[in-house]
This record gives sequence, C-alpha cells and structure tokens, in this order.
Amino acid sequence: MGEMKADKGKSILYSAVVDSDEARKAQEAADRAADLPPDQIDIDSMKITQQWEKYTPENHEVWGIIFRKRMEQLKDYGSRVFLDGSKAINLRPDCVPKLSEVNARLKSLTGWGSYGVPGYLPAKSFFAFLAKRQFPTTITVRPMTSMDYLPEPDIIHDVFGHVPLHADPVFADFLQTYGQAALHTNDPHHTERLARLFWFTVEFGLIREDGRVKLYGSGLISSEGEGHHALESPKVDRRPFDMETVCDTAFEIDHYQPILYVLDSFEQLRDAMNTYAERILSAPAGAGAR
Repeated sequence: MGEMKADKGKSILYSAVVDSDEARKAQEAADRAADLPPDQIDIDSMKITQQWEKYTPENHEVWGIIFRKRMEQLKDYGSRVFLDGSKAINLRPDCVPKLSEVNARLKSLTGWGSYGVPGYLPAKSFFAFLAKRQFPTTITVRPMTSMDYLPEPDIIHDVFGHVPLHADPVFADFLQTYGQAALHTNDPHHTERLARLFWFTVEFGLIREDGRVKLYGSGLISSEGEGHHALESPKVDRRPFDMETVCDTAFEIDHYQPILYVLDSFEQLRDAMNTYAERILSAPAGAGAR
C-alpha cells in the first residue's frame, strides 16, 4: 500500500468497529483541526475506542492469513529490528491485536503507544500524535477480497507493518523527532522534503544488516508484492541513504517503487533527523532555514 499516513483513509471501508457516535465525533474533531496552530491541536479528541468485540471471524481470519504468510517470508527478508519488535509487542496470528495489550508492552520499552482513530487525519494532526510518541492507528481490517492490495491503511498496515519498530529505542527517537519537526514547520519547502523522507524510510525503507539488504518500511513489510519487488527486481535503483538526496527525490504512489534508499543502521537515520530537525526548529518564524 504505502500512502503517507498523514494522507490516509479518505475512503476508509465501512466497518462496525468505526461505526459509532464516538467515531463520528472524533472525525469531526479531526476535520476541525486541519487549520489549527500546533498548540491548539487536541489529539485526544480524535481518538476512539477499539471495540475489539466487533471484529468479525473474517477480520481475524484475514489478519491470521496475512500474518502467517508475511512472517514466513520476513524471517529471512525482514529487518531483525522489526522481527524483534514484533515479538516484543507479542503480535500473533490467532487474532487481531488489542491495542491496549500492545501499548502495555510498548510503554515500558520506549514510551510509545498506538491509539485508534476513525479515518483521515489532517497532516498536522498526524504529526502532533508522533510528536507525543503516539501513533494514530487505523483499526479497520481489509476484506478477504482485498488481501493482496488495499489503497489505504488498515490495522495490518499500521500495527503489523509500523508498530514493531516503535519498540526499538533508536527508531522511536527518530519518529518522535520527525513528528516534532513536521508539526512545527510551516515552510512548504520543508513540508515537501519531510513527506519524501517519510515515504522513503517509514513507508518504503530498506536497511543493510549482516551484509544483506532487508525490509523495514511498512509498505514493504505488509505487502508481499512490494516487498518482493523491493529486494528482487532488477528495475529498482537501491541507493545508499543520504538525507539530502532522499529529501530531494520525488515519489509516485500508484506503482511499485523504482527508487529505494538503504540505511546502514537506524542510528544513521536518527542522527540525520536530529541534524535536520535542529535546522527546522531553530529557524525564526517564517524563515526557510534551508
């Protein structure tokens, strides 16, 4: 899948788990926040309860089928940081995860948490969550008929694909710093560059471990087709990660990615983000700080 999370879910599929007055009020709060300054964005008003009992047998079956299939492949091709994180938060194939249980484990590891949201969040609201070590999480499950591809996030993309990395202290620090920088800049130049950075790392990132290129971006982790193409296709230009180059690279969302970037380590990503964030956050109001 792989669209940037801040633009997610404008056509979220109907599901009983988000059919409630609470969800409708949360979506209204999210919509009202679109033009608010950072200090007025109330992320708590956008959260909804994960009504776990409303998941259907098909929902649990779809989660289990994809979990088993992807983990069989990812044991060889997934980043060990992702694999270790999946174990640390106790993801398992028998049922859709309960966010409360995931969060109980994450809190002691990195202080992060995942919180249900009803659908689309404006970009700044999404960043406001990240800045506070909170991940706005789609809680719907794709239908059986769309297991291989869904043009919007679901709980498989978000929790299976994203959240295991939040158990890693280094990646956790990077993601919070990213959120803080993206939340507080109003410079379109930086906004575009940060969107590209998110795309080529959080969504479609590769990392070199033990002499091999492996997957860590959620769009690659949660999609068999994307993951295989990223590692095996001769049409992919796998470039060494460089912050400036990544931020200058445009992307397209409607086909497999022809350009991907390979980290040496998550420390490399964290340190590069820290340096970039210092430039953004130290700039005078209205300055570009380029």
